[in-house]
Amino acid sequence: MFCGECGSSSTATPVSRRRPDPRPSDTTVIPALPPARHVVSVPVEQAPAPQNAEPGAAPGAVSTADVPAETARWMAASAPASGQRFQLQFSTGETISVAGTGLLGRRPLPEPAEYFDHLIQINDVGMSVSKSHLEFGQDEGRLWVSDRYSANGTVVRRPGERAIRCEPGRRYLVPRGTRVEIAEQFFMVS
Repeated sequence: MFCGECGSSSTATPVSRRRPDPRPSDTTVIPALPPARHVVSVPVEQAPAPQNAEPGAAPGAVSTADVPAETARWMAASAPASGQRFQLQFSTGETISVAGTGLLGRRPLPEPAEYFDHLIQINDVGMSVSKSHLEFGQDEGRLWVSDRYSANGTVVRRPGERAIRCEPGRRYLVPRGTRVEIAEQFFMVS
């Protein structure tokens, strides 16, 4: 017997209408992360100096003989020319002081053979910020940002200029006073 209006079985019950769970029975439920601050800056730990470190090298420095040539060139090119420090003031209220290079996102994770001075995590409830949304660094004491092919993109608003939508993989200089919009979040450079 079937219902003339909806076509379902007239003898069916809510329990018998329930579809079986397609997931395997060994599925584990992952608990939610504990509430945290909105922005977390995690300094990248430096390994102790190896036995064959170059003379006069800073503590934690690695001899370029220990790494592939391409990585050594990248490390030399990404080292900040000056010790400039920049303040990143986030829309969530936190302020982070940075120098050198960094990666910013919901859960920033460098690719293999990438080295960063800062990993900055943003707690974005709306998940508009990508996991590794933005990369930043310095060039002759000036800060630059580069979109890491994020889903919602990056917009740079320099003081007195029109907004620029960042092309992924390209570096954009961001002088002090610039507003950098990362999806629904933003930060000011000072």
